[in-house]
Amino acid sequence: MNKSYSLHKITDEENCPFKEAEYSKFKFGSKSYAEKFAKELFAGFVNEFGECVLSGGEIVILPSPYLSIPTASNFLCYYFKKELNSFLFKNGKKASIESKIYRNQTYVTDYGNLDFEERVKLISNDTYYIDRNFIEGKLCIFVDDIKITGSHEHTVNKILNQYNVNGDFVFVYYAELANKEIHPKIENHYNYFAVKNVEDIVQIINSPCFQYNTRIVKFILSFNEEQFDFLINNISAEKSNELFHLAISNNYHQILEYKTNINVIKID
Repeated sequence: MNKSYSLHKITDEENCPFKEAEYSKFKFGSKSYAEKFAKELFAGFVNEFGECVLSGGEIVILPSPYLSIPTASNFLCYYFKKELNSFLFKNGKKASIESKIYRNQTYVTDYGNLDFEERVKLISNDTYYIDRNFIEGKLCIFVDDIKITGSHEHTVNKILNQYNVNGDFVFVYYAELANKEIHPKIENHYNYFAVKNVEDIVQIINSPCFQYNTRIVKFILSFNEEQFDFLINNISAEKSNELFHLAISNNYHQILEYKTNINVIKID
């Protein structure tokens, strides 16, 4: 079985089925919206796939691929798993288990403006690893925030085929671009709807429900000197320290476009 589910269908460029500002803040680290979206997503998902979830054996849940710094969808996946496990508990079933696809990213480009072919070409040089034996024969639920061109799903299916993994696979999305007449660049309209400048980033970081993710770390490390100085001077030393250690954990200090700002951060 290889199926796909999305809660919201984007059919009209002018009428978004979800709140763009909430989605934008979610993409830049607001965990409160990750939790809100996960509850909505699971309610829709279980209405359609409840019988499938209860009739199968072990369930593995996986967010979008990453190396060390979680993606925004990882937090969506975390809260989705909580909802799923509560549902399984109420029905006398074993809890789901979590796995991941490791990804070594090779580029700094934001592909939110790219079409399917451009996205696939961009990520083709990335390397991926999945524990085949861990997920073999299980119901695997891949959770992501949005499906625009399908390049993510295409890549995951390619990895599953490469590792010759057998099982039942369901790709679950908070939203999907259903109208293919709309250009994929609409993704960046949603991503940056509430994030226009460094002041917006500082406000998000200083909010009570913030957690760094891949997108915001890369965005910050791309700042010019003035923007970066403003950010470092307006967030706590703890947040600066966390930013540094996350950046080097993903080997961003090896990337020319990022290393200058990484070297500016004062660490404890």
